[in-house]
Amino acid sequence: MLIDDISEAAYEAIEQAAGEAARAAVLAMLEREAAALREASRWRLEAQNNFQAINEAKKAGRKNTVLAALIGILGGLALGVGGTIAISN
Repeated sequence: MLIDDISEAAYEAIEQAAGEAARAAVLAMLEREAAALREASRWRLEAQNNFQAINEAKKAGRKNTVLAALIGILGGLALGVGGTIAISN
């Protein structure tokens, strides 16, 4: 009778320990998942910032290209007109 009581108590303790181990494993998994989601969110934000910087650089590049072309055309016209005037005199 005493052995049966001890065995029953031991089985209950084993079941309780297994339940707590499973609960701890689930909590650890949830913590890892939350950390992974935070990391993914950080990378997403960094990618958005990089994409925005690239778009701004493209806009600035286009603006600089148009400005350089305009300066080149006007400089060429001025040089051509100046050269024509110099040669004709």
